[in-house]
Amino acid sequence: MKTKTIYLLPVILGLLIACNKEKKVSKPQTTIAPPIAKKIAEELKLHDDVRIDNYFWMRLSDEQKKSENPDSQTKDVLDYLNAENIYRDSVMKHTEGLQTKLFNEIVGRVKKDDSSVPYSYNGYSYYTRYEDGKDYPFYCRKKLNDNSKSENEEVLLNGSKMAKNHSYYGIGGHYISPNNKLLVYSIDTVSRLRYTGYFKNLETGTVLSDKLDNTGGNFVWANDNKTLFYTTKDSITLRQNKIYRHVLGTDQSDDILVYEEKDETFACYVFKSRSNKFIMVGSDHTVSTEYRYIDASKPNDKWKIIQPRERGLEYSLDHYNDHFYIRTNLNATNFRLVKTPITATTKENWVDVIPNRKDILLEDFVVFKEHLVLQERVNGLLSIRVMEWNGENDHYIKFNDPSYISYPTTNLDYDTNILRYNYTSLTTPMSTIEYNMNTKEQTLLKEEEILDSGFSKDNYISERLYATARDGSKVPISIVYKKGIDKNANTPLLLGGYGSYGYSSEPYFSSSRLSLLDRGVIYAKAHIRGGQEMGRYWYENGKLLKKKNTFTDFIDCADFLIKKGYTSSEHMYAIGGSAGGLLMGAVMNMRPKLWNGIIAAVPFVDVVSTMIDETIPLTTFEFDEWGNPKNKEYYDYIKSYSPYDNIEAKDYPNTLITTGYWDSQVQYWEPAKWTAKLRELKTDDNLLILKCDMETGHGGASGRFKKHKQTALYYAFILNLEGIKE
Repeated sequence: MKTKTIYLLPVILGLLIACNKEKKVSKPQTTIAPPIAKKIAEELKLHDDVRIDNYFWMRLSDEQKKSENPDSQTKDVLDYLNAENIYRDSVMKHTEGLQTKLFNEIVGRVKKDDSSVPYSYNGYSYYTRYEDGKDYPFYCRKKLNDNSKSENEEVLLNGSKMAKNHSYYGIGGHYISPNNKLLVYSIDTVSRLRYTGYFKNLETGTVLSDKLDNTGGNFVWANDNKTLFYTTKDSITLRQNKIYRHVLGTDQSDDILVYEEKDETFACYVFKSRSNKFIMVGSDHTVSTEYRYIDASKPNDKWKIIQPRERGLEYSLDHYNDHFYIRTNLNATNFRLVKTPITATTKENWVDVIPNRKDILLEDFVVFKEHLVLQERVNGLLSIRVMEWNGENDHYIKFNDPSYISYPTTNLDYDTNILRYNYTSLTTPMSTIEYNMNTKEQTLLKEEEILDSGFSKDNYISERLYATARDGSKVPISIVYKKGIDKNANTPLLLGGYGSYGYSSEPYFSSSRLSLLDRGVIYAKAHIRGGQEMGRYWYENGKLLKKKNTFTDFIDCADFLIKKGYTSSEHMYAIGGSAGGLLMGAVMNMRPKLWNGIIAAVPFVDVVSTMIDETIPLTTFEFDEWGNPKNKEYYDYIKSYSPYDNIEAKDYPNTLITTGYWDSQVQYWEPAKWTAKLRELKTDDNLLILKCDMETGHGGASGRFKKHKQTALYYAFILNLEGIKE
């Protein structure tokens, strides 16, 4: 690894000329030489199988990355990443004007002096607001008087002032003490999701000397206003594995360890019940959970277990009156709601409130004094069901869009008949609505304001279609486009997807997406297996040894859209991030000629090597998502689709790959190695570029607007390939 890396750096900007069969398209043809990474063969042996990884050397430890005196390997890695960034800037230089225009459009639609809808809690009204010209929010509150009217504003945190002189500044959780006098908040300045906790006296405005390092970013106050609980992370794997009790005025070294999660396949966290009566510790695994609790007024009490962990048993809970209400998959594939007395919490005491249903997935619930609100997924869409405790007045809130999202938001007061919920669709900006659960009257509190004189939701059309997968499954597709565009083989279409962890890809509105729609690009989202849009079975049939359903579903959706005349392979684009980046890598290998361009953001592409190495963050508690390759059956299956391991000498589509040097979820070396190997083996002259942000992690830039520079790059990448220069 001491050999100096030799790169062919860009020396001349070539002319970009192009043509396509049906329309003039600007496909890059350039004499710029891309970086060529050195190769050091590393033999990786398992199950009598040998994989040769020529780019294994790109992996650095956190200690190497943080060192002020980088060793030769670190210098080689930095040289390569910087060379890729220089190459990208050079090759995309002719689109700088377009990127600037797109960025200005995107941020120009955003209200600069915006604020959130206030919510009331414990005598105060809380909200966040932005000021024009500032990239970070103000976290504020106002004291409520006897008439529930707000008094003078109190700024709890001034994000822009705090972030000054930091290239990255992530503000995590912030929590007010029960007596309203103290604030604990968390800050990450590295983008590694390791937060430092600070305390502020809200009466004097002074920051206290207490400081909590290496936390997960969330804190819970006991009811005594001086004790709180927090999580810490393993220094190598970044797994949240310990929970401590801290007393104000003491040093962190004196904090008491109250729980340690020793099973490396679990992570732990702490939260407070909605009633504020209990503090709860959760231990979470892909296929099982466990909770324990104490009285929030007795922080030194012994913790009691709700239901001991069992493999395959998942549950979550909240407190209401004399019972815990529990959402569980026990004898319920699509989950059911049960209740159990606080004095008898194990599963033999659970009594059905809402039974399991074959075609409806119970996603969440909120308890009120007189009402029970259920968040359900019906026909793939998030819906809100309202019912009285006696079972009467049972109804769904009605919506008209073919694809939409609706979900309860901040509802801290349980003694009310008012439900607050959010609603958005592919054509409707995010809206916050109050709903009278008795009269069914609705009040729009706020709709995201789009600062564009030409914007009207009536100018856009959304559709919901169903593609037939190769095994006969019906896969939903949500689509949006500008009214009046021609849908034909020459129309550009961007297809997005994710399909992992049971996370559903939602059909939400995006003001930045208007920059594509207004230029005639169709946007579609494939609700593929691996998510749980169509119920829990949708997830179960897109993981482990059925993971390839995720990839074939996506391909089948693309083929369906082409067959229906929405686009053609010459104008088909795909985008996905993280595990969605794995999706991009897999479908590129499987059907490279189906796409004109691929955008893979922070892509998880070196699946075999990552899942073998238990020191890498997230690995150990994802064995039940991907499989443990130490088992030969899983090793062979993962290897058969792992994007990095299946690159071949063949033509690939134009590809834009992004990563963050400090990414804690998908380490930067996965996209970097993937780029290097693609460039080594691909036989085409299509564009392949890597953007490595040297200051950020998985979520990208921390500022309100800076993140849109990357969005502008994504859009310019597509529009450039379509020959759209304005």
